[in-house]
Amino acid sequence: MNATTTAPGPQHLRALARANEVRLARAELKRRVQEGEPTAAEVILDAPWEARTMTVAELLMSQRSWGQTRCRKLLQGIPMSEGKTVGAMTERQRKAVASALRRQAADARALRARELLEGELA
Repeated sequence: MNATTTAPGPQHLRALARANEVRLARAELKRRVQEGEPTAAEVILDAPWEARTMTVAELLMSQRSWGQTRCRKLLQGIPMSEGKTVGAMTERQRKAVASALRRQAADARALRARELLEGELA
């Protein structure tokens, strides 16, 4: 008895099923990141299985109001390639990207608060 007779179904069908499982899990993760829970920083630090083969740029651009330019600017400051996968990041890179994301989020919150305050004073 060889390995092909003990496996359930042909290899190409198992590969397609696995690819579909990963695609659906990634789509769900991207939807959740767009809603803000979890944050992209949390995904990068935790590196769940569905995000490990996803590029950093793909994850960053799944956030609300993020596009290629914003993603590229953030990663140039690290520096890191947009094509790097989440699973291939070093611990140091993970912390650097998460820190930059948190800093940017804090700056955006401060700017919104300042704009609200100025609007109330006007």
